[in-house]
Amino acid sequence: MEYKSSCPLFNIRLSISIVALVIPLSFILITLTTITTMTGPVVYAYNVMETAGDNHSHLNFVSTMTTMNASSYFGSENATSNSKIAPIPDAAMGPTIPKKGYLVEEIRDNLYWVTDGSYNTMFLVTDEGVVAVDAPPSIGQNYLKAIAEVTDKPITHIIYSHAHLDHIGAAGIFPKNATYIAHEDTSAELKRAISLTKNDSTIPPIPTITFPNNYTLQIGNQTLNLDYYGDNHMPGNLLIYAPNQKTLMLVDIIFPGWVPFPYLAIAEDIAGFIKAHDISLNNYDFDTFVGGHLTRLGTGDDVATQQEFISDLEKAAAKANSEVQFSDIAKQVGNTNDTWLLYSKYIDAVDENCVQTMLSKWESRLGGAKALMSTHCFAMTEAGRVNPSVSAILQNSTMTAAQN
Repeated sequence: MEYKSSCPLFNIRLSISIVALVIPLSFILITLTTITTMTGPVVYAYNVMETAGDNHSHLNFVSTMTTMNASSYFGSENATSNSKIAPIPDAAMGPTIPKKGYLVEEIRDNLYWVTDGSYNTMFLVTDEGVVAVDAPPSIGQNYLKAIAEVTDKPITHIIYSHAHLDHIGAAGIFPKNATYIAHEDTSAELKRAISLTKNDSTIPPIPTITFPNNYTLQIGNQTLNLDYYGDNHMPGNLLIYAPNQKTLMLVDIIFPGWVPFPYLAIAEDIAGFIKAHDISLNNYDFDTFVGGHLTRLGTGDDVATQQEFISDLEKAAAKANSEVQFSDIAKQVGNTNDTWLLYSKYIDAVDENCVQTMLSKWESRLGGAKALMSTHCFAMTEAGRVNPSVSAILQNSTMTAAQN
């Protein structure tokens, strides 16, 4: 499935410094969301409330920046400072989001995806009912509308990809008698959250079925395989595979057409984040990839492209850590008792070295490369300095680069 059309711009006027990639996570939606009539059940994510009456047209994603004059969007007073915004590569472009605020399309054989241009998810229609994956608050009640467009069957099962609220925070919209399925680490995090809050209604429903490694959901003629290979983005983050439809979903790891969210999508385990690319490509036969974020579906080629990006980032990080010496930075700064100033200057120099290596290749290939490259360089170089597993990976990258 290819898309050549551009997504319409967010209907907002905010002053932001990073525009090439509009940060999609739900804490940004705190300031973006306009709350209207409170007519439906309230769902939660970082104090963002979405209801049946919400207007989600503002979530139409920024993908037409390449064709829009900067001064016309930002105003003439900001035109100069924003005139150097990097164009968004064609590879990042996705489908146009309708005015209703969401797009629902069939992938194949009763597997559908839903997107608001910032968040993506999918649901599976079976002989017995609907299996919904995740519940992003940005989509909110529109998720129910999307399902109702294609079937009148009840929602019987909900799968949590992982515990982050920007993906499951709206799960309260689903029937209370539905079966909720998640990895045991996801369940443990939600239970911990309940133990820490004075208002447990803000926590998504606790899973009714959990598992340590793998779980196969077989309902009538449909199957979903839920697999866990260890920490990648965070503990409990699943690979969700629909074998009949040859579709793989992995949230917050691969971003088709774009660089990841900042700091390698805030991955808690960089080595696991790297390994997830190999697992996706080597362990699954898929034609369609659902990444959880941004403007379009992906393919195996998109996963391979980001695997290449990460491999280059490993090499660039190893190079930067090797070439930039702390002692040289200390000499440049001069005498000071401010130790953190020294480290700050050192980190800046390492990041700049890494960024310059990466941008020459990736700025024109992936959306958001210029805006977020420094965050990815910091995540990889810092992990390479302090994390034994990542240090070993970067050593291998250095040796491979030297051999080539």
